[in-house]
Amino acid sequence: ELKNMNSFRNVQAALEFEVRRQRDLLLEKDKVIQQTLLWNPDTGKTEPMRGKEDAHDYRYFPCPDLIPVEIDEQWIEEIREGLPELPDQKRQRFIDEFSLPDYDAIILTESKELADYFEAAVEVCPQPKKVSNWMMTELLRELKGAEIDQCLVLPNQLGSLLNMVEEGIISGKIAKTVFNDMLESGKDPEQIVKDKNLVQVSDESELLALVREIIEQNPTQAEEFRGGKTKVMGFFIGQLMQKTKGKANPKLANQLFNQELSG
Repeated sequence: ELKNMNSFRNVQAALEFEVRRQRDLLLEKDKVIQQTLLWNPDTGKTEPMRGKEDAHDYRYFPCPDLIPVEIDEQWIEEIREGLPELPDQKRQRFIDEFSLPDYDAIILTESKELADYFEAAVEVCPQPKKVSNWMMTELLRELKGAEIDQCLVLPNQLGSLLNMVEEGIISGKIAKTVFNDMLESGKDPEQIVKDKNLVQVSDESELLALVREIIEQNPTQAEEFRGGKTKVMGFFIGQLMQKTKGKANPKLANQLFNQELSG
């Protein structure tokens, strides 16, 4: 027991001194005496004040009004079984059941509400990693430290939005635009996409006509691509996105440009 601890610096210095002192005693096979010590900041050492050997030195005595308590093992098990899923258990389950990386599981189980949101979204969009990515980037960034229950986007709405991307109804880029609208309005993604005519253009004949037009208008870039400068593809995709206001199916667009430029 250390006395005269009037600053954090003194606490640190006294503890470090005692670690060294007691270590040296043990190395010399001496006994560490149980006692109250005074810290002397001038000498940088502890000094004995009084010995404390047994409980009676502290005037301990049993309270006559407190009867012995015996806890039944069966009762302990009943209490244990009635406990909710604890954070560490939930974290491990997310790793095992959803194949999430440790980092994702740690973030998503920081609160029960966040974990519940994730599981509800996965029920709608059964792609845990994709849901996790959106929650940890788009959702948590927009919340800016606010609680998840303050978010206007419900978990089933987030799941529906991700399903629309997976089904090719909207692109990933458009999904972010829709998501921002959802954050402000709380509307369903399907309604926003319909109201703003954001459905992805996946009609091959429509895109093919635009692809041919863009190639014809940019012969220099077309020759560069044919000459091996594949990075020029980004330029062509950008031109197509401008013409379709970002609604062209990027996968189909890449396929059509490669087809036409290789022909």
